[in-house]
Amino acid sequence: MSGLRLELGPAKEPLGLVRGLQWFFSIFAFATCGGYSGTVTFLIGCDGQPNVTVTAPFSYPFRLNQATFTPSLTKLCNKTWQSDVHLVGDFSSSAQFFVTVAVFAFLYSMAALALYLGYLHLYRGAGGKLPLVDFLATVAFSFLWLVSSSAWAKALTDVKVSTTAPMPDCQHPVACFPAGVTPMGSLNVSVVFGFLNLVLWVGSSWFVYKETNFHRPAAPPPAVTPTAVPAAM
Repeated sequence: MSGLRLELGPAKEPLGLVRGLQWFFSIFAFATCGGYSGTVTFLIGCDGQPNVTVTAPFSYPFRLNQATFTPSLTKLCNKTWQSDVHLVGDFSSSAQFFVTVAVFAFLYSMAALALYLGYLHLYRGAGGKLPLVDFLATVAFSFLWLVSSSAWAKALTDVKVSTTAPMPDCQHPVACFPAGVTPMGSLNVSVVFGFLNLVLWVGSSWFVYKETNFHRPAAPPPAVTPTAVPAAM
């Protein structure tokens, strides 16, 4: 029978338990990165005038070169700046790659967990095809987590460098004082969750491998019972 057979047993086994953890921690990976927004703030002191606060808001996907300081610096300090000032760098490719991997890992782990809980008899009775596909997908996601987490960790370092850089073209008698950057603790956590997911997916590949025919040999064919030959008349 190929219908739904709800079984909670796999959720208590490493195969289903680790899939549940993958589903859970992938949410935190893309939420902590994709939900971030912050600002870079400077105090601009013009000769003989009160300080002016300017801010450059930025957020996911961290196209910092599109983050402009407001109010416009072109109107300050006798037009010291001839054009609007932006932050430096575009780190969107690494951030979007990381979030995309996290989202697809969330969807796949949820689908795989549903398969284990509702259709385990089909999963283990498909001649080893479904476990093999599951194993290959798990290995692929392990590689994607490694690449995306490493790329995002490097990009986050560059984001921190860019947001703490001094204001460009700020020369005497103009004074520019950094007034702070929004803390990036959640972004640090996203990197941690990325590598934690890598560990979970690498570990789960062993449990999925055990379900394949490579680890579990196919059952031997049933013995053939010899047929009795009728005696000759």
